[in-house]
Amino acid sequence: MRALLIDPAAPSAIRLGTAPEPEPAPNQLLIDVRHISLNRGEVAFAAGRPPGTVHGHDAAGIVVRAAADGTGPAAGTPVVAFGEGAWAERMAADTPAVAEIPGGVDPADAAALPVAGITALRTLRARPILGHRVLITGAAGGVGRYAVQLAALGGAHVIASVGSPARAEGLAELGADEVVIGLDGIDQPVDLILDTVGGPQLAAAWKLLAPGGNIQNIGWASDEPAVFEPYSLFSIGPAKTMSTFGDVREVGPDLATLLRFLATGRLKAEVSRRGPWEDVATAARDLLERRVAGKAVLDVTPATT
Repeated sequence: MRALLIDPAAPSAIRLGTAPEPEPAPNQLLIDVRHISLNRGEVAFAAGRPPGTVHGHDAAGIVVRAAADGTGPAAGTPVVAFGEGAWAERMAADTPAVAEIPGGVDPADAAALPVAGITALRTLRARPILGHRVLITGAAGGVGRYAVQLAALGGAHVIASVGSPARAEGLAELGADEVVIGLDGIDQPVDLILDTVGGPQLAAAWKLLAPGGNIQNIGWASDEPAVFEPYSLFSIGPAKTMSTFGDVREVGPDLATLLRFLATGRLKAEVSRRGPWEDVATAARDLLERRVAGKAVLDVTPATT
């Protein structure tokens, strides 16, 4: 089968090639993949994976073989899945990491959900957000644009932080109450921060955190160290905390929630870049250079004979 493989010599270390067919375990189903989604972190760290590895985690397609243990959707069901080796013509996926795509939802939009959507949804659950102030940094990216929408759905006062005025486009329409460049203009404490930038901005954001507040550290797009001044972590009152995020276990029910939001019009997929997977090098470069607002989805085109 054809697949997007790790190749250190290729642009962004990813190229279209061939790989062995997957062999599903008893708790896995086999998916005929039609659409895949690229995430910036996957592209940025591709070169660190073993050459020849089938890359990617986001896919949507049709179940062609149900799981042998009887769990999960039946053959013929359109699904979205999270798992290793997603960027291929066929993918073996754990049944707890799969959700059925409801009628009326574009499968290409569904493919944009797993990594970015799950990250946004689960980190927003770190603290109650109804009536609270939520700051989302890197809000123009894939995680950020979902987080803005979901935080607004949850009743938060949403502050969307971006790196430039051009990156602010469309965020107010998605539900942001304030759109700021960097941290400029934020003059009141915030209760929850979803940080995708890291570096000096992370240290500065800590100072904005209200007592009892939390920072979810979910990215480090700045590639710069964060230096906290002596005693700057000391706080009177309820503890301020900073948490890592990497919980992608059994995401199926959360994927189903996101799909339901899509189906009812309460969430937009925010796919701003779409094309055939033969264009992976260009799409990957545009992601790295921040020329994609939201998500990049590639269509898995069949091989010509």
